[in-house]
Amino acid sequence: MNKSKILVVDDDTNIAELISLYLQKEGYDTQEVYSGKQAVDAFESYKPDLILLDVMLPEMDGYDVCKYIRRTSKTPIIMLTAKCDVFDKVLGLELGADDYIAKPFDPKELIARVKAVLRRTVKEEAEPTETKNRIVLEDLIVDKDNYSVTYQGNILELPPKELEVLYFLASHPKQVFTREQLLDKIWGYDFVGDTRTVDVHIKRLRDKFEGDHPWSIKTVWGVGYKFEK
Repeated sequence: MNKSKILVVDDDTNIAELISLYLQKEGYDTQEVYSGKQAVDAFESYKPDLILLDVMLPEMDGYDVCKYIRRTSKTPIIMLTAKCDVFDKVLGLELGADDYIAKPFDPKELIARVKAVLRRTVKEEAEPTETKNRIVLEDLIVDKDNYSVTYQGNILELPPKELEVLYFLASHPKQVFTREQLLDKIWGYDFVGDTRTVDVHIKRLRDKFEGDHPWSIKTVWGVGYKFEK
């Protein structure tokens, strides 16, 4: 069985080596790099199954690396940050990161998050692709087969999880889902983050679809969210 490949990106060589050691003990193959530029180059050559990406990096910071990778790939990314501000966590998620973990971290938590993200990825890849995975409304087309969104005739760039939130809600119009249910359905039952992740993605979606349209993502106060046409 092939080992999952994990790219470890941290400008602190000691931390990068320590993370690699933890991962290798769990049976993963790892490669360490120490700058944003090296991360971009290694992403192209190493072709990792998951990226552990520090925020504070020389040459390109982690956010810029995340944006670069998300232009062409859905490879899962876990952001590593020494900053505990909600803003920094939200920014990483908005740019397409799948999860985040704050430094200093417990090795067991790091491994748990890596396993959870990789399990979700394997599950998504194993699901059969069907041409019916397409929602067409008056001014909106959400195509889950090729992960594209067309709004009022224009193609929108959405991170994978934002698209999945939109597709899932639009697939169940008028049905109310709690944040916990959305985490379960879209991120997987073993997601280690908190329910604010859902709020971040909903807010981001609403910002992208400003103006008048014949549908909306409604907040059901005290419960969760629903899609209305």
